[in-house]
Amino acid sequence: LTVLNAGRRYLRAEELSGKVFVTSGLGGMSGAQAKAAVIAGCVGIIAEVDGSALLKRHKQGWLMEISNDLDHCIARLREARKNKIALSLGYHGNVVDLWERLVYELDTTGELLVDLGSDQTSCHNPFNGGYYPVQLSFEEGKQLLSSNPGKFRMLVQESLKRHVAAINKLADKGMFFWDYGNAFLLEAQRAGADVAKKGANKTEFRYPSYVQHIMG
Repeated sequence: LTVLNAGRRYLRAEELSGKVFVTSGLGGMSGAQAKAAVIAGCVGIIAEVDGSALLKRHKQGWLMEISNDLDHCIARLREARKNKIALSLGYHGNVVDLWERLVYELDTTGELLVDLGSDQTSCHNPFNGGYYPVQLSFEEGKQLLSSNPGKFRMLVQESLKRHVAAINKLADKGMFFWDYGNAFLLEAQRAGADVAKKGANKTEFRYPSYVQHIMG
């Protein structure tokens, strides 16, 4: 319902075939995102750093494909988008890399390859394993979290700034992004990312919340 309503409200589209939804997280509640994309009829690319979460969703039948290759992900995205095929593709990697690759495609080809975007990393707990920084692999991140939590925290905040910078570039070209109630925008703001709503108070963000703006 969130994905469908986002399409209706922000794309003025009653059906989402040929539209692309990019997000992250296939763990707990976020695991339903892959299934939601296919039910909604769109192309869903969902990034997840934890391979065990990807395999679990794939075995459940909620996730159709898995890849750790961004070139392959972009090729599959283009193919499914062109042919209006419903697809859920799990990218085994950091979502920041995925967002930055989409910016690269926009800069080099002029193509905006994503229509809808969100995030379901556990940003209510970003410094204790809820969000892994793009600068490190998943295993490296786990080791640093254990050995030097202060440095891990710094890298998470740097990663959040990169994360938002990529989203902002795509949103400026017409991609519609929303907050999934996971404190992503709040933690990004605390990290110094550009998420403030122009001309509004500090508690308002430039992107909507699924609760008030989409489901409400």
